[in-house]
Amino acid sequence: MGCSSCGTGKPNGCKSNGGCATGGCNRMNAYDWLQNLPFADPEAACKVVEISFNNGSRKDFFRNNTLTVFEKGELVTVEGVSGVDVGEVNLMGEIVRIQMKKRGVNEFDPEMKKVLRRANERDLELLKTNKAREAEALIRARAIARQLKLEMKISEVEIQADGRKATFFYIADDRVDFRELIKIYASEFKVKVEMRQIGARQEAAKVGGIGSCGRELCCSTWLTDFKSVNTTAARYQNLSINQTKLSGQCGRLKCCLNYELDTYLDALQSFPDRADTIRVAKGTATLIKKDIFKNLMWYTLPDSNKQYPLTIERVRKILSQNAQGIIPDELEAVDVTSTKPKEVEPEFVDVVGQISLRSLEKNDRRRKQQQQQQQQQRQKGGNRPAGPQQQGKTPATQQGRPQQNRPAQGGGQQSGARPARPQQQERGPRPPRPQGGNPKGQGGGNQGGGPTQGGGAPKGPKPGPNPGA
Repeated sequence: MGCSSCGTGKPNGCKSNGGCATGGCNRMNAYDWLQNLPFADPEAACKVVEISFNNGSRKDFFRNNTLTVFEKGELVTVEGVSGVDVGEVNLMGEIVRIQMKKRGVNEFDPEMKKVLRRANERDLELLKTNKAREAEALIRARAIARQLKLEMKISEVEIQADGRKATFFYIADDRVDFRELIKIYASEFKVKVEMRQIGARQEAAKVGGIGSCGRELCCSTWLTDFKSVNTTAARYQNLSINQTKLSGQCGRLKCCLNYELDTYLDALQSFPDRADTIRVAKGTATLIKKDIFKNLMWYTLPDSNKQYPLTIERVRKILSQNAQGIIPDELEAVDVTSTKPKEVEPEFVDVVGQISLRSLEKNDRRRKQQQQQQQQQRQKGGNRPAGPQQQGKTPATQQGRPQQNRPAQGGGQQSGARPARPQQQERGPRPPRPQGGNPKGQGGGNQGGGPTQGGGAPKGPKPGPNPGA
């Protein structure tokens, strides 16, 4: 599976426009980590090119005797069976020698097929026409095999670019006699027929799909070789032998059972050998499982379903005592029922792009609570009665503003309250005071708090003695 749109030349998938050089589009790709390294002898460079066919499902090696330098992802025409075929350049240079050494291919094999030229328009047109026939040929091939009552399943049909050869991939549990089938296929499709048997894992790699882990199948993305998997790997990892859970989409045991097997085998080396049974006063305890994460060994006693976890040191001690003929009284199991401390979720995680909705709701709730508290404080401050020292004082927000004196309502002052100090009106710049005293206007002092009648500057009433002083 993966990005299958790179070979179309359209800006889809990884946006590489058909020249994918990352090596991550299909499982047949390999990263060329030697492409930018200079070599002293260009004549000794590898003349073999690795070509992939059918969108990366098959690849082979071809000799490049021309002087043309190809780029990765370029379509080329190569020699085929009784004709020509069109493939995509996968690797070039010294990295091809490493790939050939892996697969046991001789670089100087005289029978190795050659690269003819770059694919021209006619080659690409033939390739497109014959690839469109594959779906119809697959349906017809399955119907013919069913009519002959053969115990086989046609999985895929691959037709050569020039239409002279067709490869039929099939799956069969037993040996199949398909000599009559080949004759019918050759007369039906007018091609040279090649039958190639594959396994269930190879079929899953061709079909693709999603595994139980939620990701694409390993065999269809990156896994190229299939190793045998058996139930022993599941037993070493303390997995329940459940065929439904351990089987993959192909119906066989999952390939991922082998991924962590070496780690488990290394961890099990620290556990004592021949510890399947130990003897205590209550009977012979039988080993049930080994926990490599907690370094515990679980035992069960006869006539009881309870399991007892023991440490490795305790098991070794019991084994040494049994070897000396000593039978201990108790197993001295470890208490593993203690619960883990509850993890406290942080209120705010300062990670860009990973703020959860829960943290946003908490922030909104906290903001609303702060606003409510501020409103309550304001209401309490407005209803609070003024103290004896605060009555009659001008608020700080009203100082410096011209205000008119208002006569007290009721004609008198409340008993026990300090008389309100009349507020002064706004006045201009004060003239310099002479040394002889403070001149007054003609009308004398104004007791009503209004402006003076004389020609002097307006002045507020003279404050009397402060009774609260």
